[in-house]
Amino acid sequence: MQRYRCLTCSAQCQSARRPVRRRAQLRKRYVWQRQTLWQLAEAANRSVPWVRKQLDASSPAGRAHAPELIVIIADTTFWGRGYGLTVFRSPARKQNLWWQEVEHERMATYALGRREIEARGWTIAAAVVDGRRGFTGVFGDIPLQMCHFHQMKRVTTYLTRRPKTEAGRALREVMLMLPASDERSFTHALGSWYGTWSGFIAERTYHDDGVHWHYTHRNVRSAYLSMKRNLQYLFTYERYPDLAIPTTTNSLDGMFTQLKNRLAVHRGLRRDRRYRMIGDILAGGDDS
Repeated sequence: MQRYRCLTCSAQCQSARRPVRRRAQLRKRYVWQRQTLWQLAEAANRSVPWVRKQLDASSPAGRAHAPELIVIIADTTFWGRGYGLTVFRSPARKQNLWWQEVEHERMATYALGRREIEARGWTIAAAVVDGRRGFTGVFGDIPLQMCHFHQMKRVTTYLTRRPKTEAGRALREVMLMLPASDERSFTHALGSWYGTWSGFIAERTYHDDGVHWHYTHRNVRSAYLSMKRNLQYLFTYERYPDLAIPTTTNSLDGMFTQLKNRLAVHRGLRRDRRYRMIGDILAGGDDS
């Protein structure tokens, strides 16, 4: 801490605010300007342990959130196996409202996030999710929109980008209509496909024992059933135009990309320091 002495009376004093400002500047450069501990130490003519100590003692800045009616995007991202982050984000406000470290993606975590957000005074008007089973148990009492991108990705996983069967190619064409289609047109196209290929996806292949069997075209069948099962959640945004519900989780996916890029500069962080940095980034802080 800097000390001062009066040249007239020799009284001494010290500034308590300078260390606070210095720590804030160090943290800003560390988190938002992607400077490493070594770079900060070199610029300050100090040691790396000193810089680390200053960062640990700093107070992360955040944004104040005034509760209101919101649409949220909820999703989870992972760093390898066993460490992930569940986040609730308001795409309209471009703010992350809640986050939690997780080892696995579970509906209990989403339920906890909803309870805590609503306890702060927020009112969740609608939710956008990736379509994982179980979300209706968490958000079933409000409008629920499934992400179009995740639905298309799931269908592509079953069909591949170049389906080998004519039925698969036709179903992929229906799937590609999704981003630019409305509910009526898409439902009609999917129904027409089923009218043509229902017998195809019902075909069975029997095992050698003549008793046990499996569906011959399991991937095409699974792709169709996925679209049919999620159809009621793909066009929720049309039924609630006043809420301006997004059709994808892109706002949060972009945040995850930024988060991982910033953390990649500081590999090897201790878990508590990494989570604190995650909090800085998600809270918004001083990103100028």
